[in-house]
Amino acid sequence: MKKVVVGMSGGVDSAVAAYLLKKEGYEVIGLFMRNWDSNINNDILGNPNDFNDICPQEKDYNDALKVCEKLGIKLFRVDFIKEYWDYVFKYFLDELKKGRTPNPDLLCNRFIKFDLFIKEARKLGADYIATGHYARIENGRLLRAKDLNKDQTYFLADVPVSNFKDVLFPIGDFLKEEVRKIAKEQDLIVADKRDSTGICFIGERNYQEFIKNYLKPNPGDIVDVETKKVIGKHKGLMNYTIGQRRNVGISGDEMRHYVCGKNVKDNILYVAFGDSKYLYSDECIIENVNFISATRPAFCTAKFRYRGEDHPVSLEYLDNNEIKVKYEGLAKSVTPGQACVLYLGQECLGCGFIRELYKDGKSLWYLK
Repeated sequence: MKKVVVGMSGGVDSAVAAYLLKKEGYEVIGLFMRNWDSNINNDILGNPNDFNDICPQEKDYNDALKVCEKLGIKLFRVDFIKEYWDYVFKYFLDELKKGRTPNPDLLCNRFIKFDLFIKEARKLGADYIATGHYARIENGRLLRAKDLNKDQTYFLADVPVSNFKDVLFPIGDFLKEEVRKIAKEQDLIVADKRDSTGICFIGERNYQEFIKNYLKPNPGDIVDVETKKVIGKHKGLMNYTIGQRRNVGISGDEMRHYVCGKNVKDNILYVAFGDSKYLYSDECIIENVNFISATRPAFCTAKFRYRGEDHPVSLEYLDNNEIKVKYEGLAKSVTPGQACVLYLGQECLGCGFIRELYKDGKSLWYLK
């Protein structure tokens, strides 16, 4: 009997993944990862402040434990708190300092869930590793999930292809509503549990309040990119992302302004009124490219954010593991630091991280 170690998160997706694998006849073992602890991380930072742990991981662990008891499988627990800090959170802070908008979920998958977790699973004798991700693997190719609304290949695109060896995605061929139905039929405690959203280490807490514990706010001017007039004060560039309109810090008629750029050197937040041309670009340079597929197409589609649409693009392969991505038409609110994930139909080819944006052949100065 083949042994599968399932990453149990305390949510409905991993619970149903474990159930399906046991139903198929595998020997199933659960493994719960603890990646964040505010007090421990503040000790690492040397910060004397004491924050409550904003990720309800103990509740998640208890939920995972109850699911495993219901399914009759063992549950082990492992701490990756320091590793998460070193490989994910430090990167997150460094990117914010550069004025970028990082996506730590991709790095968590690359360095924690599909690296350290796999090594820990091997210690438990795993023949296969499984998670509750909405994705599919067929003949070594990473494919979009059946439920396109829940598809998570965007977050898996930075994982080295070798790390997908012996990985199973049991719910990739199910719709979310089907997953919940199975959980209810099996009387699993997490059947109606709300999906987690946002970044784990921030949880339900106010983002700006959380970040100022780790990065000192540096207020500066908010400038209308067209008129060059100062129309407000920002609370630190790390608190804003391209395309943002809410909670920017301007009032009245100015509230229809969107964030369109950051000048880190001069500590300026640039905003544009309405659906401005300053929110659009027609090409970008992506760096640190990771290819999952052996295919290197000249044309494909790209997603510039998880909930973004697929944009037809052409690719020009550069030196230093970079690619120039040229869009068919214009794309709105493409953001430095975010992942540009490449697709060829249903197949996820891989990704790179957006370094610089261009329009009409010119670098966008207000993003410097």
